[in-house]
Amino acid sequence: MAAAQNTLRVTQTGSPIGRRADQRATLIGLGLNKRHRSRELEDTPAVRGMIAKVKHLVQVDEAE
Repeated sequence: MAAAQNTLRVTQTGSPIGRRADQRATLIGLGLNKRHRSRELEDTPAVRGMIAKVKHLVQVDEAE
């Protein structure tokens, strides 16, 4: 059986209004569309890259 994958809790803290279209698309790709909504996502290099692109709009915590 595979080891348990680490997860990240990503919460949107900023608004995409006035941001570039690619940053809005990245938030949608992360499953976020409104402030203060959270998602638990797998800790993969792809997700980390998406978070880095919108790091000023999200808060990231380690999920259990």
